[in-house]
Amino acid sequence: MTEQQPYDVVRERDGWEVRRYPAHVVVETDVRDASFEVAGNRAFRALAGYIGGENRRREKIAMTAPVVQQSQKIAMTAPVVQSGAGDGFVVAFVLPSGMTEADAPIPNRPDVRLRTVPERLVAATRFSGRWAQASWEKHREELLSALRGAGLSAVGEPRFARFDPPFTPWFLRHNEVQVDIENT
Repeated sequence: MTEQQPYDVVRERDGWEVRRYPAHVVVETDVRDASFEVAGNRAFRALAGYIGGENRRREKIAMTAPVVQQSQKIAMTAPVVQSGAGDGFVVAFVLPSGMTEADAPIPNRPDVRLRTVPERLVAATRFSGRWAQASWEKHREELLSALRGAGLSAVGEPRFARFDPPFTPWFLRHNEVQVDIENT
């Protein structure tokens, strides 16, 4: 079974929850000039190559969930939430728990990089269905509205998290909208 990124539920709400994620390492790449739907597929090849042994140690790394996709619409000066500026997406694989950036093999490809994500407080809502922009936008807006109603503030851009392989029937897929929130 695929390892899922660990977290603690801080608070359960109607249709969403607040979670605390520990610091963790991701391997990520940027995708430019691609639609929401195409970006994840395009990035998948490079990231799957890395965990499949396309790294300096030729080491295979277990696949984990989720695969995370985030819009690149934050200025370069923003904190570690985003890298780069302009349009496009950052797509990341969460590496197995316990792996540090120092332990992880160095990627062979210059467009693939490792990054340590600090501990964070996250609001998340789960939904099933296809990996389509319209569905993502609907659930993103619902979560952001719920946050405002609860008096919580989002920090940075929401992320799209996919937990299942592409051959999983659309109605069984576990997808989420996740967004960092201010510590309360």
